Amino acid sequence: MSKLLDRFRYFKQKGESFADGHGQVYHNNRDWEDGYRQRWQYDKIVRSTHGVNCTGSCSWKIYVKNGLVTWETQQTDYPRTRPDLPNHEPRGCPRGASFSWYLYSANRLKYPMVRKALLELWREARREHSDPVVAWDALMSDAEKSRQYKAQRGHGGFVRAEWQEMNQLIAAANIWTIKHYGPDRVAGFSPIPAMSMVSYAAGTRYLSLIGGTCLSFYDWYCDLPPASPMTWGEQTDVPESADWYNASYIIAWGSNVPQTRTPDAHFFTEVRYKGTKTIAITPDYAEVAKLSDEWLAPKQGTDSALAMAMGHVILNEFHLKNPSDYFLNYVRQYTDMPMLVVLEAREDGSYAPGRQLRAADLMDNLGEENNPQWKTVACNADGRLVVPNGSIGFRWGEKGKWNLEQHANGSATQLALSLIDQKDAVVDVGFPCFDGLENPQFRHVKQDGILLHKLPVKLLTLADGRQVPVASVYDLTLANYGIDRQLDDRNCAQDYNDVRPCSPAWAEQICGVHRSQIEKIAREFASTAHKTHGRSMIILGAGINHWYHMDMSYRAMINMLVFCGCVGQSGGGWAHYVGQEKLRPQTGWSPLAFALDWNRPPRQMNSTSFFYNHASQWRFEKLQIKEILSPLANPKDYTGHLLDFNVRAERMGWLPSSPQLNVNPLTIEAEARQANMTAEAWTAEALKSGTVRMASEQPDSGTNHPRNMFIWRSNLLGSSGKGHEYMLRYLLGTESGIQGQPVDDAALMPEDVEWQTEALEGKLDLLVTLDFRMSSTCLFSDIVLPTATWYEKDDMNTSDMHPFIHPLSAAVDPAWESKSDWDIYKGLAKTFSTLCQGHLGEETDVVLQPIQHDSPAELAQTGDIADWKQGQCDLIPGKTAPHIVTVKRDYPATYERFTSVGPLLEKLGNGGKGISWNTDKEVELLRKLNYVKADGPAKGQPQINSAIDAAEVILTLAPETNGQVAVKAWNALSEFTGREHAHLALNKEDEKIRFRDIQAQPRKIISSPTWSGLEDEHVSYNAGYTNVHELIPWRTLSGRQQLYQDHPWMRAFGESLVVYRPPVDTRSLEGLKHIPSNGFPEKALNFLTPHQKWGIHSTYSDNLLMLTLSRGGPIVWMSEADAQELGIEDNDWIEVFNANGALTARAVVSQRVPAGMTMMYHAQERLMNIPGSEVTGMRGGIHNSVTRACPKPTHMIGGYAQLAYGFNYYGTVGSNRDEFILVRKMKQVNWLDDEGRDQIQETAK
Repeated sequence: MSKLLDRFRYFKQKGESFADGHGQVYHNNRDWEDGYRQRWQYDKIVRSTHGVNCTGSCSWKIYVKNGLVTWETQQTDYPRTRPDLPNHEPRGCPRGASFSWYLYSANRLKYPMVRKALLELWREARREHSDPVVAWDALMSDAEKSRQYKAQRGHGGFVRAEWQEMNQLIAAANIWTIKHYGPDRVAGFSPIPAMSMVSYAAGTRYLSLIGGTCLSFYDWYCDLPPASPMTWGEQTDVPESADWYNASYIIAWGSNVPQTRTPDAHFFTEVRYKGTKTIAITPDYAEVAKLSDEWLAPKQGTDSALAMAMGHVILNEFHLKNPSDYFLNYVRQYTDMPMLVVLEAREDGSYAPGRQLRAADLMDNLGEENNPQWKTVACNADGRLVVPNGSIGFRWGEKGKWNLEQHANGSATQLALSLIDQKDAVVDVGFPCFDGLENPQFRHVKQDGILLHKLPVKLLTLADGRQVPVASVYDLTLANYGIDRQLDDRNCAQDYNDVRPCSPAWAEQICGVHRSQIEKIAREFASTAHKTHGRSMIILGAGINHWYHMDMSYRAMINMLVFCGCVGQSGGGWAHYVGQEKLRPQTGWSPLAFALDWNRPPRQMNSTSFFYNHASQWRFEKLQIKEILSPLANPKDYTGHLLDFNVRAERMGWLPSSPQLNVNPLTIEAEARQANMTAEAWTAEALKSGTVRMASEQPDSGTNHPRNMFIWRSNLLGSSGKGHEYMLRYLLGTESGIQGQPVDDAALMPEDVEWQTEALEGKLDLLVTLDFRMSSTCLFSDIVLPTATWYEKDDMNTSDMHPFIHPLSAAVDPAWESKSDWDIYKGLAKTFSTLCQGHLGEETDVVLQPIQHDSPAELAQTGDIADWKQGQCDLIPGKTAPHIVTVKRDYPATYERFTSVGPLLEKLGNGGKGISWNTDKEVELLRKLNYVKADGPAKGQPQINSAIDAAEVILTLAPETNGQVAVKAWNALSEFTGREHAHLALNKEDEKIRFRDIQAQPRKIISSPTWSGLEDEHVSYNAGYTNVHELIPWRTLSGRQQLYQDHPWMRAFGESLVVYRPPVDTRSLEGLKHIPSNGFPEKALNFLTPHQKWGIHSTYSDNLLMLTLSRGGPIVWMSEADAQELGIEDNDWIEVFNANGALTARAVVSQRVPAGMTMMYHAQERLMNIPGSEVTGMRGGIHNSVTRACPKPTHMIGGYAQLAYGFNYYGTVGSNRDEFILVRKMKQVNWLDDEGRDQIQETAK
């Protein structure tokens, strides 16, 4: 019957009855069922992933119907693993499965947006000036107009704009800033390139071509563990998660595997079926504890005490009482433990550990002609002094001896670990002890500041005729751990119940873990490593790394692994997982990202020092140098403010600076030419005479601060911005919630940095953010540019958790007016090239580059600290000061250079981590793949027009994705080591991975010498594997795992050897008397910011699906005991505040949280369900509203072997867990919805 007639009341179709009339069959319209059938129909599936810095790097199926993304599911076609290893899939998590919600949500950025106040001022200036650069000059020349739009940052007022107009405004601001102040006043921040490496490279390529500053991220995020560069000369290298399955004992220490490593957690559970024991060490009852056999709950911030007590047990039982031959042979060959250390006499007749003995200290340099001052010395088993192969002196200036073969001076050797059987004397040696420092929030054991230990020594006569005692690092380590060696040492623990430093009983007093548990776990860990030759593993989470003295905790854990021979063994070692740091094709990516094919060097800056300075966080610093200095150091030699130490490090060439000088670097060449000097010589002389100064010495002068900033692929102001409120006031010039006052005590003032009574506010003239959603950073920006989502652009993604490279793919075209990052910066480069004519042409830029790790310059400073500014030495660029390098910039050719491969790759080649190789064939291949520029400044060069072209550049140049390059790279390394390594890649020599290949299936990368593990069918990737099995040295002073740090600053701050250091007191609870009580009690609690379950950093924290699964807004976890004391019940609104600012959130009251601490899972967006703060009167802040960056001097060291700067390799880090806050229940919840507060939003409409 007609379906039309079915709809009429009096037309009824006859029904067929059955079951004696109890049932009847109707032929009704069933089209409604098509909705269910069509719900899961699709037109195509496209492979992509999420560029979200979660380390998951999971491959997803993106379903497309009618040109729209409908949903996503996990891919399951990863290359198989070997038969004895579980496969990688399933990989994914609920957060990734919800991403498609973003594409068409109300929070999606659809068009370019600009702050209305700025747009009106800009258009007014453009009506008066036809030249956009002159128009920007007019706007910047009017202080009132500038203040007018800056004050509205964060208060709404955005209006829709056009791409062309925004490109003109941005380019004009960049050109004017470069012309008037210098290119180093233009900066950009974007994190973690591995998550979308082409998108990252788009912005940094643009910045590097114009001479702008690329800001680091790994150190600023506090993901960088300084202990890794210190010990291994490696930024970070870790096992892939599949190698967990090869472990026989795993300690998950501060790593909440199922919550923050969701796609990899199956390996953690699967290995337990093999019988592997798993231990969880977390202060709270985290999810990982549920997957573990035992749970240890130390007091937060005391992990180094626990790890040192475990090290005490390991050394006592497996090195002395029942020595393991495997352990002893391992530390003899692969660590600096046999190396000798000169002991320095003290006034009381005791000694202090000095620097490691070098060949240059001895007569005739012990026969060493090349770099004898950089070759460490050990004692052979027969008592002879020898110079073992592998130290950094062998790396530079000679070939073929930089290896870990057991040779010295051309002969086989057996190094002595201890001098106890060869001793000439036993002497008292002082070790710094910080246990007795009182912090009201932490337990301590009363101790003397200096502990004297008895050490066996040899007496040596040096080349200068002095007789000195020397001790081995092994003997120093045993003493440092309080091991009793029958030398009548009263400061050594006699047994595990003796409360002396490093004993289990001592650790129990500090961290709260029972001594028997410490003893048991340490013994099991070491026993397993002994039986399996190193298959004991520690999985570390970033939380431990977020404390001020994070390197002490990490070095203590690393020592446990080293003592047990675990590093470099499959199934063992150090597994530190933080952000998605592993950019596997890094050497192919770097020339693209930093325009090394056109200009060298790029400007790069470590962000912690940058934001500490320019957000004026240093003006509120109350931590004094004397509080962190070793009792063995002379305090008169180490005075000043933390920023003073940073400035000294900059001018000695240790750290980068930005801006660099107090003059425009584009004007220097003309000045030099007038003086008939080179730009390098003129700059050096001007610095010495004081006519030119380091910009950081005058941060508030008005000319020495950043003026334009780009933020992309990041939510800086909603996620990683420690000192959030300081950024709002001093960088942005808008309202902030700072409750403290700048210091006014003369003892807290800097010595080398000029103090202005009134600090500059609103230093940034222009803040541009690229994002696909309206994030917290966008709310404070001047211009917001809409980017394509991860399903709308082509890019690449790698992770440290698995060995594959796979794509982000444009499943659909970018929605509305959004564009890919590559296309956005490409368009900006084109506008810049047009507008700069008449303002900027071919210019000579002067770049200051710090002394670089993995270069011969890392041998610049042999250890004596000499500051040319203080007249202690001459200013020698690249030796006692930064390199001073001239770079030719062709500003009108910026676009042509951005979109083509430059000639330097053919002229200078490519490389990484100290080795280099020829790239002529690869560039020629790119000419065929991408075609060439037909004319213009880049005529004949390979094109990079699209993101796929950029991806092909990376894949072609990288040894990890091009087998021929891999073989060349291994051969290049062989020239240094004198050993054949190319066999590691020969079977992949003809393999070339292309972008379309990875769109078909993720591809496993090729083994490369720029990483320390192998991509092999027979062994899972494990860091340090090639060092141990290929005898390739670590890139450290001794060429071995460096447990003893002998730089003068390391010794002065008491950290030459690992030591327990309690959390520092930031005094962020001082100066709050002006805050009135609201009638509810307050309590000081430690404030921690772990990674959350319902978001990846800030992404997904505003996603409706994730908000529905969680509590739907900001939350702070606290203990039942603290909540009861404060009268707080679960889900109450609370306020958290200190001198840095305030935030509001709901309380989650839980048994899993110990008393004395709170946890606010980090990066909960400030735009989701946040009421006003009773303290500030403003909307209630974010997790970083109560934090402030606080740099550590030992992280500023440079020019000294592995302690030398590299971008994201070494430098100051943004710790935040030492902070304390006051918590109280809110009396009134004010959503600030009154008309007055909506006035600016109404204007925006």
